[in-house]
Order: sequence, then C-alpha cells, then structure tokens
Amino acid sequence: MQVINEGSVRVDLVGGTLDLEPINVILPNVVTLNVATSLKAKTVLTKSDFDGVEIISKDYDTTYKFKSSEFTKENLYYSEHFKEMTFICQILDLFEINKNIQIELSSGAPAGSGLGGSSAMGVTLYKALCEFTKTPMDVMEAVLKVKGTEGRILNQGVPGYQDYFPALLGGILCLRGVPGKIESEQLYSDELKNFLEEHITLVYSGISRQSGINNWEVYKGFFDKVPKIRKCMQQIADVSYKSYQAIKDKDYEGLLKLIGEEGRGREMLVPGIVPYEVQELYVLLMHEVNIIGMKMCGAGGGGCFILTHKKEDKAKVYELVERSGMKVLDFSIEKPL
Repeated sequence: MQVINEGSVRVDLVGGTLDLEPINVILPNVVTLNVATSLKAKTVLTKSDFDGVEIISKDYDTTYKFKSSEFTKENLYYSEHFKEMTFICQILDLFEINKNIQIELSSGAPAGSGLGGSSAMGVTLYKALCEFTKTPMDVMEAVLKVKGTEGRILNQGVPGYQDYFPALLGGILCLRGVPGKIESEQLYSDELKNFLEEHITLVYSGISRQSGINNWEVYKGFFDKVPKIRKCMQQIADVSYKSYQAIKDKDYEGLLKLIGEEGRGREMLVPGIVPYEVQELYVLLMHEVNIIGMKMCGAGGGGCFILTHKKEDKAKVYELVERSGMKVLDFSIEKPL
C-alpha cells in the first residue's frame, strides 16, 4: 500500500502575525491573505515489514530508523530522542502509528524561508495519514492538531494558523479568526492569479531567521500594551482589510501598493524584521525600476520577501536580485482543491 500527498507552501500577501490568537479576535476587521503556491511539501507513505518507522528526509538528506519500542511517551514528549524528526513522530502518534511504515518527506521550501514549509509538511503528512489509515479528515481538526503539535515543539509562544490552510485548500485565501474557529474564504480567480504572478517576485535572501522569536516579541509587546506595537498591529490590520476589499473590488493595482504599505508597517514592529542586506537591495531596486513595494514573508528577520512591481519590470527585477547574490523562487499560484 502506498499513499502520495502534496500540499502547497504559502506566500503571505498581508496580515501575517494577525493570525496569533487571541490578537485575531481583539483587533477589529482582522484578515490574513495568502496564496497557495506550486512550491509543495510532499509525503510518500509506504506500508513496510519493519517493526518501527523509517523516515527518509529529502530536506536533511538523511534516513532515520526508529524501532516501535522507542515510541514511548517519555521519548516523544519529554526528551530530544527523535531530534529533528520529533514533529513527524508526534504527528504519527496522533494516529498511534509506530511500525510497519516508511515515510518519505520534503518540505517544498528552503529552511528558514519564512514560507511555512514545516507547517505545510505537517498538514500534508496528516492528510496522507488519514488516507493511509482510512480516517475521515476534517480541515479544521487537521489544522488545530498539527498547529498544536508544532507549537509544543517550537516552544516559542503561540504559533499562527495561516501556514496550514493553503496546503489543504489551495487557491487564494482570506483567513479570519473568530472565537472557537478559523474561517476561510476562497478569493481565487484566474484573473487575480495571473495578475499576482505577473506583478510579484518572491526572493529568498539566504539569511537565517527565527520566526518564533520575532513573533514572541510582537506578542509580548501587544499584551504588555506597548503603544508602538499596538499602533503598528492596528495599522497592519487596517491595511490588510483594505487589501481584502481591493481584491473584492478588483482593484489589483491598489492591492500592490497596499502590500508595500503593509510591509513598511511591519518593519516598524520590532528591530531587525528587514535585514540590512534586504534594505540595500530594495534601495537599488527603487533606483533602477521604481519598485512598488516590498514585504518580508512570515515574521521576517531573514528568509523570503516579496517585491511588487509593474509587469514589464519583472525581468529587470529578476536580473538585479540574482546579481545581488539572492535567489528568485519562481512559483505559480495553485487552483483551489
């Protein structure tokens, strides 16, 4: 028996960090907008005769073998026995699986990219395990279980929820937190897909980052009622809602400007969200092609960022990014699943 499943890694347009609970229900009109990309996490599950679990990680270029006897509560939850495979093994434990399975995994995004690759891989694995065990899958249940598992392992505050949905739903999503649940609205159209692909460039800076630390500083500052952070978060929420309205009104040119405005507001949250090297590139691009906007992906501090620009400037942007030593990540936007 073999199960193969893929799930999109997301690119967030606006409203990241607003997906931290309960910030999402404290500020008014909170929305997070993101797109499901052709960069995909992939899971291949194969039934085996091994009295344990074999994990083939493409990201770590390593094969791990764990005997079923190693899957104790102590090893899973109170030690570092499984090391970098702890997340995978804890998801397996949700299904009480500890033997007769081979798992091949890839996250679909560079490590530390800020695109939520590990989260996408987690829900992709969860969905595959539902099929493997013939268990009905509920999207909300999948998100909450995988998010809870990842949050426990990261141990750096409350994780956001936006990374999980694109892998399960595809398309262009508007996510809203309401008490007790997370609502998703599909905004996909071929017209919007084509426009975004022509006017957005995704860049991998190659700079390492720790999203949990940035998010925690924002989270702590928000509930310590630091005026600057409260004001910035409200501004990000306002711009994000305007971006949602721009999509509904098909004001796509306006959307590009709002993405840049959101990026500038995010930069003010905590120091270091936009690395110096990224700022240097942005100044160069403004001089050469009059770029419309720039926004760090995820919590920032490194990893990926998006540039918004005119359609005719895309090739020039690509050239200047590559010349800087950074890397363009080509992607297309996936249709809804």
